[in-house]
Amino acid sequence: MMTKVRNLLLCSLLALTVSACATSPTGRSQFILVSPESAIAQSRVAYENQVQAFRRDGALLHDPALSRRIERITGRLVTESVRLYPHTARWKWSVALIDDPETINAWCMAGGRMAIYSGIVFKLDLSDDEIAHIMGHEIAHALANHAAERMSMAMAQGLAVLAIQLGTESRQAGEVADSVANVALTLPNSRTAELEADEIGMMLAVRAGYEPLAAVSLWRKMSSQGGARPPEFLSTHPSPGNRATRLAALAREVRGLAPTRAPEVFPVRMYP
Repeated sequence: MMTKVRNLLLCSLLALTVSACATSPTGRSQFILVSPESAIAQSRVAYENQVQAFRRDGALLHDPALSRRIERITGRLVTESVRLYPHTARWKWSVALIDDPETINAWCMAGGRMAIYSGIVFKLDLSDDEIAHIMGHEIAHALANHAAERMSMAMAQGLAVLAIQLGTESRQAGEVADSVANVALTLPNSRTAELEADEIGMMLAVRAGYEPLAAVSLWRKMSSQGGARPPEFLSTHPSPGNRATRLAALAREVRGLAPTRAPEVFPVRMYP
């Protein structure tokens, strides 16, 4: 009976793998089991809960000057996102300002719901151009449906691990399978997604009127904050040094995308 269940799971996984093909904005083949719409719906709930938690903990930053700055920069990036991908005009574009001077981070969930931490702006002393590359990179993750891709990989990983556990009835085998699935499914694609977001994000920033080489200075600043890092082969994020080198080459290629004047600012909701 267990063998039949295991074989059924493996066949289901194979069928899903064959049928779950999509294409990213850069032309990369993607493994998508979870629809972008489902990822957006789940992200909406997660974002609302997160913002409520920030508000409850007093972690939303009340800084009118920074809020206007982030709103202007992000609004220009979103204008270009909507121009290139018209369906994103329906997204609930928003940014939460997080009061955390030690955290160097920003993110964007599926559907355009974003956050940026005060630490990344003030600790790295970011220029507007550098902020544009940070937010452009995060927006690119949403445009490329990376959340749906990660959810799909997790789903496939879970099915594969369950099938092996049922076949061997061994906890150790399950743990090994989990590790193998994590390396085989998650890490390579996550690193690919990061590089893809670098490329899409830079093009967005340049189209929005920001300096392409600011991406290089940004990652050099990131590198100075890195401390001890894991080997790049086992990291989901390429090393800042290698990233800066790659972005310098890309900056020369995309400079021609710069507009003659800055685009209009798309309305973005700011928290608080």
